[in-house]
Amino acid sequence: MKKYYPRIADKLLESSLESSGAVLIEGPKWCGKTRTASERANSVLYMQDPDTRESNLQAANIKPSLLLQGKTPRLIDEWQVAPVLWDAVRHEVDRRGEEGQFILTGSVTPVLDEKISHTGTGRISRVKMRPMSLFESNESNGNISLWDLFDDIDEISTLSQLEIEDIAQAIVRGGWPASVTSKTGSAEKRAQDYVDAVVNFEVSLVDRVERNQSKMFALLRSLSRNIATEAKHSVIIKDMEGGENESISYPTIQSYLNVLQRLFVVEDLEAWNPSIRSSTPLRVSPKRHFVDSSIACASLGMNHEHLLSDFNTFGFMFESMCIRDLRVYAEAMDGKVYHYRDKNGLECDAVIVLRDGRWGAAEIKLGANEFDKAARNLKSLEAIIDTEKMNKPSFLMIITGSKLGYKRDDGVLIVPIGCLRN
Repeated sequence: MKKYYPRIADKLLESSLESSGAVLIEGPKWCGKTRTASERANSVLYMQDPDTRESNLQAANIKPSLLLQGKTPRLIDEWQVAPVLWDAVRHEVDRRGEEGQFILTGSVTPVLDEKISHTGTGRISRVKMRPMSLFESNESNGNISLWDLFDDIDEISTLSQLEIEDIAQAIVRGGWPASVTSKTGSAEKRAQDYVDAVVNFEVSLVDRVERNQSKMFALLRSLSRNIATEAKHSVIIKDMEGGENESISYPTIQSYLNVLQRLFVVEDLEAWNPSIRSSTPLRVSPKRHFVDSSIACASLGMNHEHLLSDFNTFGFMFESMCIRDLRVYAEAMDGKVYHYRDKNGLECDAVIVLRDGRWGAAEIKLGANEFDKAARNLKSLEAIIDTEKMNKPSFLMIITGSKLGYKRDDGVLIVPIGCLRN
């Protein structure tokens, strides 16, 4: 078995087990859910093990409590194969009255039906896992902590070890644990295999509905071309119809996007709605993102050399990778990541908001030639916030692919992605 790279989710899982009877770890396939859960579990039930799948399903239909017997915490991997297990776990948690009894993992968000009669609120907590951040893959040195920035520690001076070629390879490779230690070529091939598996198999297994593979692949390619933008359905449809696809309806696009969301493949970035001093209308459209930038690159057939020859596309893919990392770091702090844009054209790539109301804003720029414009955007956003109704920003920063981290004269922080951690 390959070396286990500690995950930020390890501590989230541990704290959830201490406060809840069961914990659900959900996220895309291949992101490391089972391995992380196995590190903490004392017994394991693999629902998709071909040797025991049929007998497990029979037991689930006849007496699901049989599958819950074992040392605790007991891991039930891919529980959604037998949805009845959800209520069985909830009932067993109630019966035992103890914390840390079960860990469930799931790569698909199930639809609530007659086999799931209760949401599990109060019994089953949730931990979201994504592919590995650069800090988890040991590519970020972690010299700059997001926690510290929220604690008003803003005097930074650091140096990233990542070259621009390293960043390009990390974007295309993705944060899939099996790819982190692989050679560049095989890692890029693994991302392509992931996309092929989603199109050819996973989207139909979710709800047993056959979907047009060419349309699904065209959708992934269109989302990839529009990554880190607010492209509406109409733009996506027009882009898809530009190829060999026949007319595509809005309901079809929505159903295809829904299944990709249930598989945790796409993960759009919601718009932030702060209190501002002016009456400027805010834009509410989400930005298009995948759970990992490698999905976009694989859908477009791009390797790291393509990125290095097309810095416009490189910039969008870099933004998407940074959003992935920010989400990993922010959720470990009980926070969320948004984007901001108003009708006057003022925008901000990422706004990190904590549950206690503190927030910080970040522009994401690959190179130093864009720093001045990005800093002006950040200062303009700070200026329109109504501080009588909400907090001042804890920090303003530019996340970059360059190597030097420092504080500008205007107070904006320059933070290399190769130095950031939670």
